[in-house]
Amino acid sequence: MATSSAKRPSRSGRAPGGGGQPAPSRRRFVERFGSALTAAGMQRLPSRVFACLLADEDGRMTAAEIGEALSVSPASVSGAVRSLEQMRMIHRAREAGSRRDVFVVADDAWHDVMMNSSATYAPLTQTLREGVQDVGGRGTQAGDRLAVSVAFLEFITEEMQQLSERWDKRRAELGH
Repeated sequence: MATSSAKRPSRSGRAPGGGGQPAPSRRRFVERFGSALTAAGMQRLPSRVFACLLADEDGRMTAAEIGEALSVSPASVSGAVRSLEQMRMIHRAREAGSRRDVFVVADDAWHDVMMNSSATYAPLTQTLREGVQDVGGRGTQAGDRLAVSVAFLEFITEEMQQLSERWDKRRAELGH
């Protein structure tokens, strides 16, 4: 019989005897940060799931633990983690000897998300580049607008690599 990982209070900072429920201060943070992410444009449940994983002591939770901590259904968790995986904000892993998936947030999740932006921007940039001619070419308002968009996305992609290198240096200075 497999033991439930929800019964590991020291691992995740859950309140003693509270099952999968996080301690009150952690729960408040999860809701506040989830709301901040939602206000920034992220969907509500993926925001809460990301905040929950980020606040978890080791950043690893099963879908059942997430559902219990957020008082949502397993089906809701499934859709939210799929969205977060697509954005590369979390990844799925398996604990040794278990058939359950564990969802993991990296310690440096923001770096991973931001540096993945080039994968997001590449298809947009290519489509915009091709679109310049489709909308009338350079010299037309639409063509010039698309060309400026291409230039901006190319600039951002180049700058992100330099920013990543600077962050790696800064993170080393911080001892992380």
